[in-house]
Amino acid sequence: MSKVAVVLSGCGFYDGAEINEAVLTLLSLEQQGASYQCFAPDREQMHVINHLTGEPAEGESRNVLVEAARIARGNIKPLTEANVSDFDALVVPGGFGAAKNLCDFAVAGADMTILGDFLALAQSFHQAGKPIGLICIAPVMAAAICGEGTQCTIGNDAETADAIAAMGGQHLECPVEEARVDASKKMVTTPAYMLAGSVSEAYAGISDCVREVLALA
Repeated sequence: MSKVAVVLSGCGFYDGAEINEAVLTLLSLEQQGASYQCFAPDREQMHVINHLTGEPAEGESRNVLVEAARIARGNIKPLTEANVSDFDALVVPGGFGAAKNLCDFAVAGADMTILGDFLALAQSFHQAGKPIGLICIAPVMAAAICGEGTQCTIGNDAETADAIAAMGGQHLECPVEEARVDASKKMVTTPAYMLAGSVSEAYAGISDCVREVLALA
């Protein structure tokens, strides 16, 4: 049985991990015979968004690990406790938390920087020849993790695809129900809610992403 490290970036798509994507990732892993452990960085979120209004919640602060524990039902560990030798693969659901708390792509675009602890972990998986699955907006980090020319997808958004190219990646268009595989880099990506109009559409692509990741493990 493959064991997968799943990195969450909070709770709620405006400022953390996209809840549907995270749950569908865990469901797909279980359905396909894998076990998993969730991790999240123990740090404050970039900001807090009121998910009813879509506006920043002034004066509020939340911890990424504490918020991600809501999704994982408390079964989660700090990102610093993740050890590549304990796992066969790494998967990262999307949501703006991936672009705000794991990196700063949401504000810096192609000039983004990636959280040091997360980048070190992801690069360790790559260097160990273990597959990585990035979902939704998380693939903007693919080239930084796996190097120049890494193939990935966020669906078909031209502006984000241009930013990926500017950072050294190669963007491949992809329908919502599929994933794209860079076999040489062992990188698997899928658009999820970059394109999905429903939970079932997101599930189709995430399930395919998980399938391809486990096939490479």
